[in-house]
Amino acid sequence: MAVVAMWKCDRDDAMFDSKKDADAHDKMLELAENFSLLFEKQIKGISEQDAENIGLLLSRNKDILIAACKGQPDLLLEMGSKNQKEASNITPLSAKA
Repeated sequence: MAVVAMWKCDRDDAMFDSKKDADAHDKMLELAENFSLLFEKQIKGISEQDAENIGLLLSRNKDILIAACKGQPDLLLEMGSKNQKEASNITPLSAKA
């Protein structure tokens, strides 16, 4: 019987077969949590669940958000679409030659 190393994220119990993927997932969840706390603090009447959902959406799409803030706002329209995988590979304008 083989032994397989697995990494578990303690924030949501997600399992990963590489430490790098587990760390990236944990950082994404930490960013989402901070977004959620910001929204709960700044937006009156927002529910905890709505703040969490928005925080996760923004955190999962941070590369698109960065590119949008750097001059490609149309990328925001691709969030959540089937073209999202292509949009997430966007290089921000400042990094283009």
